[in-house]
Amino acid sequence: MTILSLWLPIVVSAAIVWVASALVWTVLPWHKSDWNRAPDEEAARAALKGIKPGSYMLPYCADQQEYKKEEVQQKFINGPQAFITVVPNGLPNMGPKLFQIFVFYIFIGILVAYFVSRTIALDSTYLEVFRIAGTTAFIAHGVAYVQDSIWFGRPWSLTAKTLFDALIYGLLTGGVFGWLV
Repeated sequence: MTILSLWLPIVVSAAIVWVASALVWTVLPWHKSDWNRAPDEEAARAALKGIKPGSYMLPYCADQQEYKKEEVQQKFINGPQAFITVVPNGLPNMGPKLFQIFVFYIFIGILVAYFVSRTIALDSTYLEVFRIAGTTAFIAHGVAYVQDSIWFGRPWSLTAKTLFDALIYGLLTGGVFGWLV
């Protein structure tokens, strides 16, 4: 079995996960509370006006030596501490993002196909394929978010919801691979 021979489950699983993801984010209620409004949104917007797109850290330290300075330590104590991502100005354009996420799901399908093609015999049962494909897809969709909660303050509730989403996507991917392999 080769990755190329698994093109159909790669594409079908990507399409099904793409639809499931759209439903999770637009219909189901659990992501509606993921973001909070800043207490003074206009003041925050004004403070960030003109900053170019990128990732920022407050307080910022260029190296470990700065952490030793009392005034820098006081900034951390006084707060706030933040990791901020600034995106380009303009109305959100969903078309390119929807295409990019579909390509990402294809990439995950290729990773799943790699693991399936290297661990599953041609005469394997649905459940054997489902187990490997589903587990691999779950890991690919969700596990990396744990380190964002550990290191960057991403709320654990968001990571838990993302892992639940990943479980859904993993089950769907496992089902498609089990069905079509």
